[in-house]
Amino acid sequence: MEPQEIREEVQEQFHGHGTREKWINYLALTTVILAVCATLSSFKLEHYSVDSVLNQTKASDMWAFYQAKSIKGYLYEVQKETLELERKKLDKGAPGPSIAEYDDKIAAYDKNIRRYEKEKADIKKDAEKFEKERDHAHELRETFGVAIIFLQMGILLCSIAALMTKKPVWYLGMLVGVVGVGYFAYGLRHMIH
Repeated sequence: MEPQEIREEVQEQFHGHGTREKWINYLALTTVILAVCATLSSFKLEHYSVDSVLNQTKASDMWAFYQAKSIKGYLYEVQKETLELERKKLDKGAPGPSIAEYDDKIAAYDKNIRRYEKEKADIKKDAEKFEKERDHAHELRETFGVAIIFLQMGILLCSIAALMTKKPVWYLGMLVGVVGVGYFAYGLRHMIH
């Protein structure tokens, strides 16, 4: 075989004499698009998984703080009630703490009780905010997870279509991939509350 013949045969093999069907190029492009969407979905899935866990931790911390404030407030309420009962038993002329001293102490306890109630309301609001953010992150994590499943199935079907050169399998791969792209787009759209 002459060098020129070898060169021509290699060029024929490389270029395929134009026998390569045009749809194969579109199949390759479809596969690349699905792979890019799957990669981005994977990044978003990881981000929202971490975000969900962090917000759950923050919410748990806030609820623990809320509980501590509740206990402290309850202790002040108990002490206030005890002082009020003792005050009622006082004889105005008896030696010991005066009624005014009891009233001052009761007022101080009442002030602390109101402060703890306000602090609890603020803490509750923060805890509920973190829970809402956790739930949103969890929802997005699931959305991107479903997107990855459909995108990978689409990539698989497109790969099979390329190996078998079967156009109907490519169409099926595109259809499944479009479902994955839909979930991916839904997730992107709902990333902002």
